Amino acid sequence: MASTKPIKEIAYYALHILIVLAIVSPLLFALVSSVRPLNDIFKYVSPVTWRTFIPTEITLQAYVDLFKEWAFGTILFNTLLVAVATVLFGIIIGSMAAFSFAKFEFKGKSLLFGFVLLTFMIPFEVIAIPLYRLIDQLNWIDSYYALIVPAVANGLVIFLYRQFFMDLPNALIESALLDGARWWKIYTAIIMPLCKPVSISAGLMLFISQWESFLWPLLVTHSQKFRVIQVALSDFTTEHSTLWNEMFAMAVIAVIIPILILLPLQRYFVQGVTNTGIKE
Repeated sequence: MASTKPIKEIAYYALHILIVLAIVSPLLFALVSSVRPLNDIFKYVSPVTWRTFIPTEITLQAYVDLFKEWAFGTILFNTLLVAVATVLFGIIIGSMAAFSFAKFEFKGKSLLFGFVLLTFMIPFEVIAIPLYRLIDQLNWIDSYYALIVPAVANGLVIFLYRQFFMDLPNALIESALLDGARWWKIYTAIIMPLCKPVSISAGLMLFISQWESFLWPLLVTHSQKFRVIQVALSDFTTEHSTLWNEMFAMAVIAVIIPILILLPLQRYFVQGVTNTGIKE
């Protein structure tokens, strides 16, 4: 038995190494391709050698062209603005709705909460057309309103907050009411400071969802003024050619920014999700 244990450990680590390589290899290829001249990107793809992942000539021209020719500064600003605004308003609205579901009694509460759960189970493609018609009637097409407002009310965020609030003792709220505190004071000064992990989890989900959004921005924005990063990635394919180095450069930036945000907060993200299990 003892002799088979090292073999199992070697197989275990070898399997994990293969999985990591399978995940990292495309990202590494994109990073390397973004600093290569356009003509060299697929020059060493077949057969795969060390030159495939180690550039022989390095140039940052693709990144320079992003800002000079493609107005990437505006694209990045739009994406960050939409994502951050959605996080701020989404946390406020989601937490307030969840607080009502958790601590108040009103007619039809269970049915309404059932509809909330249903919203994040239905694929977005099902509601894309009626939602587009609504946005069109509001004259919000090609505006920040069209990009931000539909994503603010998120059923999963409401669910996470509600599950967290269900665990808070009612005595905490009752003692504050006896001391003369109003509901708004209780919500802002007592409740919200207690739910830092779930707020970070909800914020990260909203941010990543907006950062990776492609279909909805493609439908509701037409001008370059409101272009976001996922839609802009499709602009590098033209009728006659594809600007692979610039596409890879933008893709690298599109991946790095969420990673830089997620890595320092992953501890709170895991804590927020694990502490909001299904409880009744």
